[in-house]
Amino acid sequence: MNLLQRFQRIKVFVFDVDGVLTNGDLLVLESGEMARVMYVKDGYALQLAIKQGYAVLVVSGSAPSAVLGRLNKLGIREVHFAIKDKQAFIRQWMEERQVAPETVLFMGDDIPDLPVFDLVGLSACPADAVSEILHKAIFVSGYPGGRGCVREVIEKVLRSNDHWGNDAQVAST
Repeated sequence: MNLLQRFQRIKVFVFDVDGVLTNGDLLVLESGEMARVMYVKDGYALQLAIKQGYAVLVVSGSAPSAVLGRLNKLGIREVHFAIKDKQAFIRQWMEERQVAPETVLFMGDDIPDLPVFDLVGLSACPADAVSEILHKAIFVSGYPGGRGCVREVIEKVLRSNDHWGNDAQVAST
């Protein structure tokens, strides 16, 4: 199966948080609170995917954070933090919903994400992922984490299914 066919089959997007939806930097404030940076253009694509009927799932090993508010604002309701075994969690999620592996795209950037790559139809990573991930991913984005990699994979899926750009009603991101 060629890469375009893999993109055309996707119905579910699963994203890691740190290093994928964010740029991976943590700004530690004087109060001890930690802030992350997210990319507005990724937000538009996430909203459009949901509006077009795609499932979007966020799975992170990190503790719950303010990122949850941003993701909820974008319409993402399936946000799961503190997941220690992403592969087991995603496998169970897929089984419970009877989701075929070839319809799932997972984007991760670091070692804890590697096992998930064997579970899904399309494994993807940002341009600045660790070397083990870069070597195993089926698709390597031309963009780094938190700077357009999420938009790139969503846009490829939506364009390959003629779902990109045919609805200007997505809210401001």
